Amino acid sequence: MDPNNPYETWQAVIDKVKSYGTVNPAQIDAFLGRMQPQASSEGFLMATVDTEFIKGQIEKRFLAQIEQALNELFGVAYVVEIEVDPNSSAFMQQIAAAARPAQASVSQQPTAPAAMPVPAAQSPAPQPAVAQAPVAPAAQPTPAAQLSPATQPTAANAPAAQLTGSQIAAANGMDIGAAALTFENFVIGDSNRLAYSMAVAVAENPGKSTLNPLFIYGKSGLGKTHLLRAIQNYILETRRELRVVYIDASEFINEYSIAAQAHAKDKSSYQTFQSRYLDADVLLIDDVQYFQGKEATINIVFQLFNRLTDAGKQVVLSADRSPKNIDIDERYKSRFNSGGTYDIQPPEVETKLGIIKSFIDEYKRTEGSWDLYIPEDIQMYIAEISSSNVRELKSAVTKVISQMTAFGNPDITLADVKSLLENHFSAGALRKITVEAVQKEVEQYYQVSHADLVGKKRTRNIAYARHVAIYLCRQMIDIPYNDIGKRFNRDHSTIMSSVEKIEEKLKNDRELQEELEIVIKNIREN
Repeated sequence: MDPNNPYETWQAVIDKVKSYGTVNPAQIDAFLGRMQPQASSEGFLMATVDTEFIKGQIEKRFLAQIEQALNELFGVAYVVEIEVDPNSSAFMQQIAAAARPAQASVSQQPTAPAAMPVPAAQSPAPQPAVAQAPVAPAAQPTPAAQLSPATQPTAANAPAAQLTGSQIAAANGMDIGAAALTFENFVIGDSNRLAYSMAVAVAENPGKSTLNPLFIYGKSGLGKTHLLRAIQNYILETRRELRVVYIDASEFINEYSIAAQAHAKDKSSYQTFQSRYLDADVLLIDDVQYFQGKEATINIVFQLFNRLTDAGKQVVLSADRSPKNIDIDERYKSRFNSGGTYDIQPPEVETKLGIIKSFIDEYKRTEGSWDLYIPEDIQMYIAEISSSNVRELKSAVTKVISQMTAFGNPDITLADVKSLLENHFSAGALRKITVEAVQKEVEQYYQVSHADLVGKKRTRNIAYARHVAIYLCRQMIDIPYNDIGKRFNRDHSTIMSSVEKIEEKLKNDRELQEELEIVIKNIREN
């Protein structure tokens, strides 16, 4: 190998670092893939990255491994220099290319009205309220009347570098848990790497047209809120002149309802509500699927949406399903999809294992329990049996740690853990699911009657729903084909054929994957 060939050298370094096994290969690709080698010689390597954030992450996470790899490859100590050059990577061109198909599919976008009328009051949604949405201190002070005491900055004049996480949280009305959700502690895997990269790109350069809006979707517990909060925290730390508003859709609905109801008595109440969002430089709305069926609220959301994006302000949205599967007006779906739309898939075992290790390390740091040791076979067992919900995964690790510490079992065995977590994960309840429950939810989702689902009709929509129901019965209840056939008035070979059709379609059909996730969630919750 020629040490004077930077590209050959760099590829060898990446391969070598991946062989160490201390870092998830997907994390290496996510960061080292952004580095472009520029020059190399014996004992020296110079490379560029496109942003300060990526430089900082590489130096913090991987520089020691890069230097170790170079030493092992060439037998001499290396000095590695990393410089920032925004033009050094084709990353943003990749973003633009990825966003282009979504933009091309936009048929018609609603035009922002000149003024925002106050619609009739709407009853609050039965969603739990969340903590007050944070507002970053703006370059021009916002009138006190527009900010609640929780959002009044308490450390606005301190340089960002001097603020602790708790001070930043307090200054922006955030709880400590939300302030702790950063890009640094987000575990990257193949299932979420693209969404993570897009979130970083928005945080570094909010308002860029190819990613405005940024729409991130995936089922509950996969890290959508973590990414939205990470965008918020990164901007609060690095761009303190920008005003950032994060809000959950259910809280937005409640706030709007209160403001609309109060408008008759206090004309300024609705104006205050409206100004809070129109004054934002970055608006992040979580769980927008809750806007389904809230016609008045969603009209207001899209008026805000249009005026902010038209002004070059950044909007970031998340949901548990893609825009096309949210039950709202088609024009609004197109607007949701007009920037960059990226999904987070359930984590693979390697990513779940990375999450477990990260959580254990975090516990050691926060509790000072440096001697805590969870055997590798136990960590792997938890990763393999756990559901895709990261919250459930972390709670399982917490349960094991509690058993080891609070209940005096530091030498916990794999058998102990198997018994401890026997009914912990949602998948443990699958044996309680009935064929009737599967049929009911499939019928509701695909709008077919029970008589048609189990009858002889073979029209396309009915046959499709029938295949899905049969497949889910096989997957979620795991009963023999003959038993399923009796409940659908079909023979063994027909049931087997239905299962095979869905299995084959799932290999390449992301839309079907998402449909099944929604139906499965409904089956488990109802």
